[in-house]
Amino acid sequence: MTTVDVPHGSRSAVLRISAVIAETADACSLVFEVPEELGERFAYQPGQFLTLRIPSERTGSVARCYSLASSPHTDDRPKVTVKRTADGYASNWVCDNVKAGDELEVLPPSGVFTPKDLDEDLLLFAAGSGITPVMSILKSALARGGGRLVLVYANRDAESVIFAAELRELAEKHPQRLVVVHWLETLQGLPSAEALAALAAPYTGHRAFLCGPKAFMDRVHDALAQLGMPRNRTHAEVFTSLSGDPFAESAPAEVSEQEAADAATVEVELDGQVHNLRWPRRQTLVDIMLAKGIDVPYSCQEGECGSCACTILEGKVEMDNCEILDPEDIESGYILGCQAHPVTDHLKIQF
Repeated sequence: MTTVDVPHGSRSAVLRISAVIAETADACSLVFEVPEELGERFAYQPGQFLTLRIPSERTGSVARCYSLASSPHTDDRPKVTVKRTADGYASNWVCDNVKAGDELEVLPPSGVFTPKDLDEDLLLFAAGSGITPVMSILKSALARGGGRLVLVYANRDAESVIFAAELRELAEKHPQRLVVVHWLETLQGLPSAEALAALAAPYTGHRAFLCGPKAFMDRVHDALAQLGMPRNRTHAEVFTSLSGDPFAESAPAEVSEQEAADAATVEVELDGQVHNLRWPRRQTLVDIMLAKGIDVPYSCQEGECGSCACTILEGKVEMDNCEILDPEDIESGYILGCQAHPVTDHLKIQF
């Protein structure tokens, strides 16, 4: 049995796993027990993810982000789904070792891959384990929204379809609101941008959410661009393996008198509250917010997970690492708070 004595930082918590569900031959779901006193910290939005601390004999641990497949509106407990990857240490360790009753260290939910309005019509694209956050959004919209939903789900073959039975049941229960289109590589080959555009053509007024391997999402982006869908109505979830340790406590860097004197000013809106802060140019936005005790959303602090994505409304920043953002995202004003440094003297930013 895997047990964890104490969390490694003030933001994380040790959660017990109440169930492990075999979804397919190479994917399983972990259902977590959340004690009542942690309920508020682990409340989540559809499409968000959890960061798990996975034990490793080589490095002590690795951190991995796994999307929540559960819905906060239909499921009593949060559930993440993990699919094995060929050389993935963490995914294979989880699928081989984790059992009900085990404990894992977990960071609170994070991520911005979530609809602002569950009543909107949604066009959902997923491939493989990319169905995980999409499933959370789909179930939430059916339970709490009133819009029409279309899911295009690509897999290698019928045996690889995660949540196949649940999707079938949802489609039967909501025939007027949900259309599920399966694309199987063994029968139809790899989906091309042209084929995806043909499937999406009747739904260009919907808001699109997509998650899956990069090659798949590139083709979906191409398909939606062919149809003229505005980029600001398209939302993509991208994960990379975290190389650092987001569970470790990070001490704020010391600021010299000269740096303090040259600091920019920033107005930050977060959860309906506005914070006016001094922003030394060597520090990141996440750094200065943490130093002020503000509960800013972040996970990796390396520009790899997108948890701290926000919008710059006034001013200009430079970023150390922004590869996770598409050029269109940056053009639309998205920045990563953990990578951003001020260029102009005054800025206005919204989370």
